[in-house]
Amino acid sequence: MSSSSSSSSTLMRVAVGASALLVVAGLAAFWYASNEARKAPPKAVDHAVTVTIQGNACDPNEITVPAGRTTFTIVNKSNRALEWEILDGVMVVEERENIAPGFSQTMTVKLSPGDFAITCGLLSNPRGKLHVTPSAASQAEEARPSLVNYVGALAEYQVFLRLEAGTLDDAVRALADAVKAGDLKQARALYAPAHQAYKRIEPMGELFADLDTRINARADYFEKREADPGFSGFHRIEYALYGQGDPKALAPVLDQLLGDIETLQTRLRALSVPPERLASAASKLLRRVADNLPAGGEDHYGHAELVNLQGSYEGTKKIADLLQPLLVKAAPAQQKAVDERFAAFDAALAPYREGEGFKPAPLDEAQRKALAEPVRALAEELGKVNAALGLE
Repeated sequence: MSSSSSSSSTLMRVAVGASALLVVAGLAAFWYASNEARKAPPKAVDHAVTVTIQGNACDPNEITVPAGRTTFTIVNKSNRALEWEILDGVMVVEERENIAPGFSQTMTVKLSPGDFAITCGLLSNPRGKLHVTPSAASQAEEARPSLVNYVGALAEYQVFLRLEAGTLDDAVRALADAVKAGDLKQARALYAPAHQAYKRIEPMGELFADLDTRINARADYFEKREADPGFSGFHRIEYALYGQGDPKALAPVLDQLLGDIETLQTRLRALSVPPERLASAASKLLRRVADNLPAGGEDHYGHAELVNLQGSYEGTKKIADLLQPLLVKAAPAQQKAVDERFAAFDAALAPYREGEGFKPAPLDEAQRKALAEPVRALAEELGKVNAALGLE
């Protein structure tokens, strides 16, 4: 690295450190200004909705539910595996992936009043509408206790996101240099570490549906798969490097990816993360990872499942570590369960390690299924954290 690049990197990290103080001050002001401890909201009644996807539409295509918890059952009657998302603008509220044709999946989500969009099968299909009306539960939610105890964890996580987003940008720039130099071997060596950098911030990165689609969507979710013009980002690069063995046409793809990462950095700096989103985002991500693993994981061409899992481990472990001082006081048994599940996840990766990385051989179906088990178990334990902390 040149001295100017090193100085620039150092200045960036100093700036991030200084901004952390502003984050702490802003968060503290926000939480202290929020309502003081009041009567806890009454237990909400769960509602149930079934959504059937046929062709390129949802049935019903327009849904109205009261604020609070709703359980959605998504039935796939199309001929393609699909994902179903609830979107607040460009933000992903909740999602389910890999819903096979003829099968269904359920998800329970806590919704605030407002209007949302829902995806209906392929990402290029028209979206449906979800209206969430105010309820007694949502009005009582506004009176929940002050959350000032989370200021430190939230501030530290903001700094983590900024630093890791900077690492992501550096890694993709190095990958772009190798691609533009026509060095296929070096580009392949740099691809997995660059993608892993995104995996570490993915619990928050995937909240931005437009950016996550361009940065990390697999070909499976586009009408024309690898030939679809909307297929871009990491997996488009992976396909060219490993599926085609030709990096020559990737320069514009990498330029777009770098632009999207710059936009992601800007959005992460402005992102206000409520405390309940920390554990829920980690749980949601790990559940999706566990669902994807048996079918081959994300990297169908380069087979970097293990590197991806390490990134997911590190990104979600950071969240758990930040919540640990609060959880160990509120629910020590739950903290112990989370620690045990992280240890099991790490132990499951251990046989595949080689030096600081992983053995290059791809995993077979049995190995992927075995790895999915501790990931899913960890997702379930992290899904209990908000209730244990009184955040539900």
